[in-house]
Amino acid sequence: MNAFTEHPRSVGESYWQHMGASLSFAGPLAAAALAALVHALLPFLFTRTGSRIVARLYQRMVAQRGAPVPRPESPWTAPPAPPA
Repeated sequence: MNAFTEHPRSVGESYWQHMGASLSFAGPLAAAALAALVHALLPFLFTRTGSRIVARLYQRMVAQRGAPVPRPESPWTAPPAPPA
């Protein structure tokens, strides 16, 4: 197997199928990155756009593999406080 087909075959796709799937993620990821950049400079704009796009792509990627979709822990929220 060569470098261009090894990974696509490992996920059950041809080179061209894998390219199409990857490109279908690239556009929304670029939009999320742009929204995050604008939000960094102007925090009142695009307050949820980037995270909403990433969450949608995550759902699509995990669902496409047929695996259960766990709810990931956010690295930006503190864990719940222990009971007193």
